[in-house]
This record gives sequence, structure tokens and C-alpha cells, in this order.
Amino acid sequence: MEKIHTDKAPAAIGPYSQAIVHADVLYTSGQIAINPENGEVEATDIEGQTHQICKNLGEVLKQAGTSFENVIKTTCFLADMNDFAKFNEVYGQYFVSKPARSCVAVKALPKGVLAEVEVIAKV
Repeated sequence: MEKIHTDKAPAAIGPYSQAIVHADVLYTSGQIAINPENGEVEATDIEGQTHQICKNLGEVLKQAGTSFENVIKTTCFLADMNDFAKFNEVYGQYFVSKPARSCVAVKALPKGVLAEVEVIAKV
């Protein structure tokens, strides 16, 4: 297994890796809307947070030698399912290959963010 780390995405805030590659498959940890330059959640709306999440995921994918086009599956967590349509609008700008996806509402997310996304991708 190969651990993936890039300074262009937020560092893990616990005892885990940003991502792991095993058998040519990338498994990312969930990314939230932290700006890696300052460690802060800057966006306050679902659109802004989703853009930051996708930028973070893009950097992890790039570090692993892959891209959004090779994403097989995503798991999306929303703090409020009322944000689903707005989340989808932004999500669709990045995941144009339309990978398989699960999207669930959760009670709370780290740092009080509105969404979290993890991906599985071909390397």
C-alpha cells in the first residue's frame, strides 16, 4: 500500500492518510472544505464549500497520478439534504464522467462543514 500526501490539500486532522493506493486503486479519506493554505473553512455556503472540497480532491487525485475522469465511486455526506440540488450543481462540474455515487444526510460533520466527499478511483 502506498500512502498519498500532498500539501495542496488539507493535512489529515486525525490518525489517517489523505489517501491510500492499493492494487492500482485510490481510496481517499473524506475531504471537507478546508483551504489548505491556511487550514480554515472559508466558504459558508454549500456551493463554495463544494468547490473547495472538489479542489482538494483534485489535488489528491493528481498526487496519486489520476484524475476526476478515473473516479469509480464517490460517497457524499451532507449536513442538510435541502442542500442536495445546489451541491449537485457544483459536483457535476467536476465529476463529468458520472461515477457511481452514494449521497446521505448526516447529523454533523467535522468543523461544522456542510459536506464531505470521498472517492475511489483507478490509478
